[in-house]
Amino acid sequence: MKKTKIDHYTDKEALEFHSHIKPGKIEISSSKNMTTKRDLALAYSPGVAAPVRAISKNPEAAFDYTSKGNLVAVISNGSAILGMGNLGALASKPVMEGKAVLFKRFADIDSIDLEIESSDPNEIINSIKNFSPSFGGINLEDIAAPDCFIIEEKLKEILDIPVFHDDQHGTAIITTAALINALDISKKSINKIKIVVNGAGASAMACTNLFKKSGVPQKNITMVDRQGVIFRGRENLNQWKSSHAIETKDRKLDDAIKNADVFLGLSAKGALTKDMVKKMAKNPIIFACANPDPEITPEEIEEVRNDAIIATGRSDYPNQVNNLIGFPYIFRGALDVRSKTINEEMKVAAAHAIANLAKEDVPDEVVAAMGGERPRYGKEYIIPSTFDPRLISVIPAAVAKAAIDSGVARVKIDNFEVYKDQLKQRLDPTVTIMQGINNYIRKKPKKVVFADGEDENMLKSAIAFKNSKLGIPILIGKEEKIKEQIKKIGYNENFDIEIINSKNVTKREKYVQYVFKKLQREQGMLERDCDRLVRNERVVWASCMVACGDADAMVTGNTRRYSSSLEKIVKVVDPRPGQIMFGLNLIVNRGKTIFVCDTSVIEYPDANQLADMAISAARVVRLFGFDPKVAFLSHSTFGQPVTDRTKRISDAVEILKKKKVDFKFDGEMQPDVALEEMYKELYPFSEIVGNSNVLIMPSQHSAAISYKMIKSMSRAKLIGPLLIGLGLPIEIAPLRSSTSDIINLASIAAYSADVIDYKKD
Repeated sequence: MKKTKIDHYTDKEALEFHSHIKPGKIEISSSKNMTTKRDLALAYSPGVAAPVRAISKNPEAAFDYTSKGNLVAVISNGSAILGMGNLGALASKPVMEGKAVLFKRFADIDSIDLEIESSDPNEIINSIKNFSPSFGGINLEDIAAPDCFIIEEKLKEILDIPVFHDDQHGTAIITTAALINALDISKKSINKIKIVVNGAGASAMACTNLFKKSGVPQKNITMVDRQGVIFRGRENLNQWKSSHAIETKDRKLDDAIKNADVFLGLSAKGALTKDMVKKMAKNPIIFACANPDPEITPEEIEEVRNDAIIATGRSDYPNQVNNLIGFPYIFRGALDVRSKTINEEMKVAAAHAIANLAKEDVPDEVVAAMGGERPRYGKEYIIPSTFDPRLISVIPAAVAKAAIDSGVARVKIDNFEVYKDQLKQRLDPTVTIMQGINNYIRKKPKKVVFADGEDENMLKSAIAFKNSKLGIPILIGKEEKIKEQIKKIGYNENFDIEIINSKNVTKREKYVQYVFKKLQREQGMLERDCDRLVRNERVVWASCMVACGDADAMVTGNTRRYSSSLEKIVKVVDPRPGQIMFGLNLIVNRGKTIFVCDTSVIEYPDANQLADMAISAARVVRLFGFDPKVAFLSHSTFGQPVTDRTKRISDAVEILKKKKVDFKFDGEMQPDVALEEMYKELYPFSEIVGNSNVLIMPSQHSAAISYKMIKSMSRAKLIGPLLIGLGLPIEIAPLRSSTSDIINLASIAAYSADVIDYKKD
């Protein structure tokens, strides 16, 4: 079984992540414009009185006039935080905020975390009951057993909204999905298998219950806790453990495991031994899901058997049992039909939907999201990837249908195909772009030069790049200064990362000769001038490393103006043959992804340059997985009004028509016409009106101003600018770029080094 390294971070990095810019991971934003007096009047007094009266007459109207229908409360008392135990309500808040972020990221569900300072189940139940009218669903998290059972069962009785304890049921659903496929691959029947469950906590019991609901006879499941096998007649069993007691002579795990078809571990490291694995039936199914360390590692299993199907709770092995595949999408389906609960039928439907998705041929969009890897249904692919974009349309639809069929839905869905399309539109299509690029470059590690190695953000980026196994970073700078910075960041000053500078005489001489050969005739530079340039300018040195084959790619910037970095780079590297150089920015806002050029290079492009930009931009956009639809922007739309400055834009459109390019384009047009669908009726002849994703700006001025305004005033996500048309994979980070921005550019540079043939026109 293949294994990949997981990322490692210092506590300092984690704390900085949670405190940077704004403390925490969530915030509340308005879904309505609040810019005028009329807006305020409608939002509050007197306008708010109308929905108040409507809801007082019909409580169901709250779903129509408030956020209730898309709002989930994430609740904990901190009594069982991850694997750390009872650390209190307040300490659980970072975890609960994280849960809220995942709800939004993967299912577009708004979420608020609420930490309850109490260890009394009745007090917790009453608290949740009292504030439950505000929410469309309740997600319980990190509450210790047996309190979690008591709380969930009672809330399900008294509330008419979904209540879901993810530690129990999320794990159960994903594990059941994995079991369904593992049985299919191993040719075993669900009603004949023998299962041993090691662990008797909340998740273990929920898994066992769902196994039974899916067809496993109770007598075929042996549960084991710290005292041994749970058998009928054993003393001191609580009501929950008693429900899983069976008639058996087995008393220890070592006894129960003999001839078992399935082992499910939700216990502790080392609980399952290699000798026990030897005793299992042919083609055993072993789910070792203890975190962070499984009951037994896949490597240990493979030492004694080669016929096992293995899953763990870890991301560095195939078949990760990850609740993220479940809870966001289960709630999405439940909320969309205003379900009164999440019942067993909905859980089973979710499990089967997940299982069936793994069996389907993986489309290209998923391959892109997984970095070029095309997984195939089999022993090492029984569960879909967490980044499979199909999850959002498949699981909620199955859950919603089960809710309708079982009679717990308040509303029905008339057309599930339309509903699936609506689900797909909820998510930003670019959320997996960088994930896909990163997965790709991990398989083909490149040497990436971080030119400004003494800068703290550049250094942090290089360290994160290395820790994330994205490639091999090389830092340019003075070794003593960089080591001092490394220590300051929280690492040992001898952290294993390559540092290089002009003291390396051999490389310096090579680079000087390279630059001298290029610039002596081009700029009339003397050899001593080139020597000075190479020794004193880190950007020049780093560019030489890429040009001379000592590195594959490079990222610079952050400490100087973009134009200053570019000026030094082009002394070493020429544009690609036959191509134009320009800056391309990727902007994502409210699910809409657009590419904007030119933001950084050509001040006032002529018609031919605009046309060339469009061709190059379309090519790059396709590398990101999008079908380019190019709009040439102006202050006018299709000749109205006509000015001297609009002519070169319309001329660019005519140039493209003559070139017979393989992408859709049109112009000139105003940006709202290019982006908003309401204008389609006015301009029915254009296929890209309201549907553009590549915007060719009329000048660098307008491009840079627009981009910076969006960056400063909106919640848009930004990547770039990407330097298009340069002869080597080099990216420039703008001044004051964040660590994430720099890492993204470094990853794109590494990706470009592999997928682009820079010698080809």
